[in-house]
Amino acid sequence: SGYTIGYFGRPFEAKGGPQGGAFDKDLDYFRTVLGSKTIVPGLECALKGMRPGDIRQVIVPYGALSYPPEDKDHDLVGPKPTTFSGMRALNFVLENPRVDRTLLFNVKVIRVDKSDGKGGFVRGN
Repeated sequence: SGYTIGYFGRPFEAKGGPQGGAFDKDLDYFRTVLGSKTIVPGLECALKGMRPGDIRQVIVPYGALSYPPEDKDHDLVGPKPTTFSGMRALNFVLENPRVDRTLLFNVKVIRVDKSDGKGGFVRGN
């Protein structure tokens, strides 16, 4: 299925709650297909079973469930920050071993499209 999500991501410091600047100032949108490996694995796990309108707060620990370290520009795995300052904030957290590199995402499923069996999708709700 093809998922369109609205999201808001920021660093998460477990001892003191959410801290640091957001990767995007406002709610942003991202489209992905489950199993395509185009979204942070921790978010993909959270999306499974969600329906349009569902909202979750997702904590993504640094490591295998987070952004891959070899994708510094976040072109292969998203969501990718849409602003220069957002990209800078995300990279600062991911590349700095002295800070908690856990990420916090607020995610809302906007739409789920079903496969049409021909490589495309039929628009969902």
